[in-house]
Amino acid sequence: MGTLLLNPIAFSIGGLDVHWYGLILGAGALMGLLLAIREGKRFNIPQEFFMDLLLLGVPSAIIGARIYFVAFKWEDYKNNLLDIFKIWNGGIAIYGALIGAIICAVIFVRRRGYNFWRIADICAPGLIIGQMIGRWGNFVNQEAYGGPTTEAFLRDHLHLPSFIVNQMNVAGTFHHPTFLYESLWNLVGLLLLFVLRRQKFLRAGELFFSYFIWYSIGRFFIEALRTDSLAFQGASWLASFINGLWAPMTWFGFEQGYLAPTYGNVRISQLLALLIIAAAIVLIIVRRRTVKDLPRYGDPIVSTRSREVESLASAAPSEQSAEGLNTKEEHTPNEPEKSQAPKE
Repeated sequence: MGTLLLNPIAFSIGGLDVHWYGLILGAGALMGLLLAIREGKRFNIPQEFFMDLLLLGVPSAIIGARIYFVAFKWEDYKNNLLDIFKIWNGGIAIYGALIGAIICAVIFVRRRGYNFWRIADICAPGLIIGQMIGRWGNFVNQEAYGGPTTEAFLRDHLHLPSFIVNQMNVAGTFHHPTFLYESLWNLVGLLLLFVLRRQKFLRAGELFFSYFIWYSIGRFFIEALRTDSLAFQGASWLASFINGLWAPMTWFGFEQGYLAPTYGNVRISQLLALLIIAAAIVLIIVRRRTVKDLPRYGDPIVSTRSREVESLASAAPSEQSAEGLNTKEEHTPNEPEKSQAPKE
């Protein structure tokens, strides 16, 4: 069977080609925005707030994703600095995108007077649904796939539909559809977040941490299937430790994607996933033990700027009343002096 490729270009306007990848990423961002707006209504947060956050967060995410990728591939860019800006040639990293978006969100949310953790909780389902949908852009572009496998494994073992199996036939060799694995993992994670955010025990920030824990668990196991991972040469014990944690995947018939020994022996995304999981769990425990009166997820969310406006508004009538009273006192005519009784 020959390679069956989908046309990555959805349509053209004049000389401008509009790619499916961009449309799919846009659809993911839109769905994430709608989820955030809907949940934000429960807390009386205006939808314009989330729209502004998205408009600033998307370019920040792209910049962060590119910086992250270039930093670990500096040898390929140090002599061709202009290539750093050619993101249309590929080369972005999801963890870098998250870092860029979070930095932007921290600044923006605080300037609007909200608590970052409360807003991050609301946005967590939107993040994971955006990633769930966005991975299908990799499917159309036939990229970010895993190592070689057999058609029988995809059709008979995983029972995948033909349109996915055929698209994973790259130059005559079938590959693991890692985009699909991650997309399905995120779908389960989305449902999990929906359930968690209605639980009374959930505290501020913990839904956001739960998103990172769930996503990173899936990313750890799926990343090892890929053949395009960013990697570095780490200690042999570290590589053995990570490979040992991944070993259960072999029970289900999976094998790690090829990683050239000269390129590295530790996949950066796998190591980062483990660090994020550990950090999130530690933060949940420490915050519960050290932060007094840690708000619950369902508690009201109030902007400090709104409080300032309310304070000014409530103070204004009092000041006007005081001014009126002073004016009245100033214009009150003096009472006539009583005549003194004649002395005897």
